[in-house]
Amino acid sequence: MGELILIRHGETEWSRNGRHTSHTDLPLTERGERQARALVPLIADLKIGLTLVSPALRARRTAELAGLSSPRITPDLREWDYGGYEGVTTVEIYRTRPTWNLWTDGVAPGPESHPGETPADVGERADRVLSEVRAAAEQMGDADIALVAHSHFLRVLTARYLGLTPAGGTMFQLATGAVSRLGTEHGKPVVTALNLALPERLLRGALPDPAEWG
Repeated sequence: MGELILIRHGETEWSRNGRHTSHTDLPLTERGERQARALVPLIADLKIGLTLVSPALRARRTAELAGLSSPRITPDLREWDYGGYEGVTTVEIYRTRPTWNLWTDGVAPGPESHPGETPADVGERADRVLSEVRAAAEQMGDADIALVAHSHFLRVLTARYLGLTPAGGTMFQLATGAVSRLGTEHGKPVVTALNLALPERLLRGALPDPAEWG
């Protein structure tokens, strides 16, 4: 197979404010839309044969603005279910749990519809996505596969791709509107790029619609 292209969605109001966002279906901010459009030149030279996208609006809109054609909605790409911490910032959590660590402690229980997930739960979803990717790659040769999703989920997926536990995702920061790449070297899984994005000063300019890029 080619490489696995990881794209975190563009900025939302909650990502800008540091609020944990899983099932709350927020749109991109104006800056988030600029970030998504700025992905076009970063992936233009890649040979992407398949795009899998989270069901969330912020991920689907990012894929659209990035010019990724015919994305396949994949429920397992949804963000970590934060349960009782949905919409809550880490600073607020520290007020009652000063030693809290998402990667080892998980989240507080939430309502029945969104009870929360443990690191192991998210790891199982990541493993399923990787199995789907490998099966698709067998039919695609050396084409790349793009995943458009969310920070914490993609960090867990990166850890699992490298053979680490889900908690290993703590070592990989993924910024909004950035591209990362997973590949191989001498047959071993490696990170080939992390957090690629256009400089902020370029985002302030008016980037054209993806259809206008060559």
